[in-house]
Amino acid sequence: QLQLVESGGGLAQSGGSLRLSCAASGRSPDFYVYGWFRQVPGKEREAVACISTGGDVKHYADSVKGRFRIDRDNAKHTAYLQMNSLKPEDTAVYYCAADFELDACIYSLKPMDYWGKGTLVTVSS
Repeated sequence: QLQLVESGGGLAQSGGSLRLSCAASGRSPDFYVYGWFRQVPGKEREAVACISTGGDVKHYADSVKGRFRIDRDNAKHTAYLQMNSLKPEDTAVYYCAADFELDACIYSLKPMDYWGKGTLVTVSS
């Protein structure tokens, strides 16, 4: 079992920055791939960024490439999403998720195994 707790959401102005954190606890958190997803009411959940267990492979949605960066600190069992140059269309609930398979995050082949409760990001124009 793995527990994920997101933090760092809030209100930002267009062009601003926010940093989301995902603290993992439970059994062997460093063995998991982590991903950040977002969802707007009435729309499908979107994979934003994914990171491999060692942090050497990262994948980003086209909509955030060059603006967002995903990282992880295995010593702290924490994954991060640095969001820069925020746009109003980035407004969503952001979820951290974990799975053993990177493809589950990148290609959405199956739902990720573990999910946090989400944190709201609101970007004002």
